[in-house]
Amino acid sequence: MSASQHELLVERAESLDDMDLADLCEATDAAIIEGGGFGWVEPQGREALARHFRGVLLVPGCELFIARLDGVPVGSAQLIRPPRNNEAQAFGAQLTHAYIAPYARGHGLARLLVRRVEERAAALGHRVLNLDVRETQSTAIALFEALGYTRWGTHPAYARVRGRTVAGHYYHKLLEPPHGRPLDMRAGAPQN
Repeated sequence: MSASQHELLVERAESLDDMDLADLCEATDAAIIEGGGFGWVEPQGREALARHFRGVLLVPGCELFIARLDGVPVGSAQLIRPPRNNEAQAFGAQLTHAYIAPYARGHGLARLLVRRVEERAAALGHRVLNLDVRETQSTAIALFEALGYTRWGTHPAYARVRGRTVAGHYYHKLLEPPHGRPLDMRAGAPQN
């Protein structure tokens, strides 16, 4: 494999071995330090992040996706499904905590990560994927907009980062149902 060719893989995690967990924690802290892709603004260290990811794997309605570069975990994303008692919004899901470590960017993994989450959400019957992102994460914003996400709102006091209040943008994307059936989310449109 030449220096310009890398193996890209995104998979849904049901468990994490110690080596993968260590690599994922390192990638997460690197993304936090760089300022993108996670809700934390200060690095958390391996112990705290290991507890976090082990907890994510236990939460009903939450699926963890791991992005790998040459077999090594370098990023992740979470698909959050609405609770069973929220039938009115069961058609939608949330994409959250999506990031790729700074040292693994530029290979197309972020795009692949988002696509895999979209595919899984659609396969589970969700027809809308929602997400939100800090205004300071311009690379993530450009990616989501290039992938067809529609910005529907901005919260002017969305987060506090290093003593500064920053805005956040809210996005949604209509997902294509599996098997190419047409999707019509207009009020009163016939549903399949």
